[in-house]
Amino acid sequence: MEEGNYSVGLDIGTTKIVAIIGKENEYGKIEVLGIGRSKSLGVHRGVVNNITQTIKSIQQSVEQAEANSGLKISSVVVGIAGQHIRSLQHSDYITRPKSEDVINEHDVDKLCNQVYKLVMLPGEEIIHVLPQEFKVDGQAEIKQPMGMYGGRLEANFHVVVGQVSSIRNVGRCIKSAGLNLANITLEPLASANAVLSQEEKEAGVALIDIGGGTTDLAIFKDGIIRHTAVIPFGGNVITEDIKEGCSIIEKQAELLKIKFGSAWPGENKDNEIVSIPGLRGREPKEITLKNLSKIIHARVVEIVEQAYVEIKNYGHEEQKKKLIGGIVLTGGGSQLKHLKQLVEYITGMDTRIGYPNEHLAGDSDAEIASPLYATAVGLLMNSVQNKPKVLEEIEVSNKKEVDNKPAEDNKEETEVKEKPIVKRERSTIFDKWFERFKDFLDNAE
Repeated sequence: MEEGNYSVGLDIGTTKIVAIIGKENEYGKIEVLGIGRSKSLGVHRGVVNNITQTIKSIQQSVEQAEANSGLKISSVVVGIAGQHIRSLQHSDYITRPKSEDVINEHDVDKLCNQVYKLVMLPGEEIIHVLPQEFKVDGQAEIKQPMGMYGGRLEANFHVVVGQVSSIRNVGRCIKSAGLNLANITLEPLASANAVLSQEEKEAGVALIDIGGGTTDLAIFKDGIIRHTAVIPFGGNVITEDIKEGCSIIEKQAELLKIKFGSAWPGENKDNEIVSIPGLRGREPKEITLKNLSKIIHARVVEIVEQAYVEIKNYGHEEQKKKLIGGIVLTGGGSQLKHLKQLVEYITGMDTRIGYPNEHLAGDSDAEIASPLYATAVGLLMNSVQNKPKVLEEIEVSNKKEVDNKPAEDNKEETEVKEKPIVKRERSTIFDKWFERFKDFLDNAE
């Protein structure tokens, strides 16, 4: 298998694990080179609860992606999700010693680093610090303070918090599967990058990603992430309700949901019946589609109402915070028939289904453009965008240091000097947390 300039996203979900390989083409679109999918056996509601089974599932999806593409996967970008994720708003400030100097990256980093000193609940860790709006000497609504003069720098932050053990378990699974962890991204943010346009983020939009184990929410306004939440219900709970309500096995319940399920009970007539084969020679069961829709409708209403509570908590009803872009539904659960109409009925907000096809090259497989793969495509986009560029040039400062050394010392330094230098974009606070997290994994027994 060949190695080259490509990237990999790995979506570790509750129902499926997807590995997707791709690269950016000359038009700035993502060209998918291969995809692998396996049943997720060790994850419950977005949290790893069986290390061995999760490692096996990861390896299966990776091997399938490698076989489909003819490429070798060494490192991946992984998403964080699960019911342990929560977010909060926080304001902080620093006083600059020299107000006559312009605000620079160091000042912003110092302010962001200060947020990490917040005291969290036992077992929790801050994993994502997202600056929203800044204030400089009381002047508000500043999106980018660098280059301005001022003595007091303030900011509102969106802080994402998660359970340390859950995050480390994901990292351990990646490492034990023989892969390197290139980066970690919050899954709602990955899905948002895949299915939302910049115009929607500016106007104000709520993304609802209905997965197998959890439903993720991300709210954007003025191009900035404003709120995230994880609702501990997803498509699997609907399947479980069908299984219990109709007294059938899980596999049959899932097929019923996909083929005949509807979120709107009024759509089906009383005489519409589907027959389910009985187990081991038993009589087949007859289930009315109206009853099936009632079971689905009850659970979907609960999920949508919880998401709407989060949207209202953000302050959507206020004119200043109104989300003009409405709601975008994505994830496997968004494919449920008549879900869009039900969401519009409950929330009164314009709604559409989000497909990750906008960023994909035109010749991509139609299956990959499904909402089912929104998170995986978003993780792949993150991997492509953050791929370090290797520059073959040698820094002049290094060369000067070598020239000034005694002759006997030159040999060793020359070897160092000739290595290509890897230059990245300015590291974010999240990158610094990620480096600490990788060190922990490397040092763990």
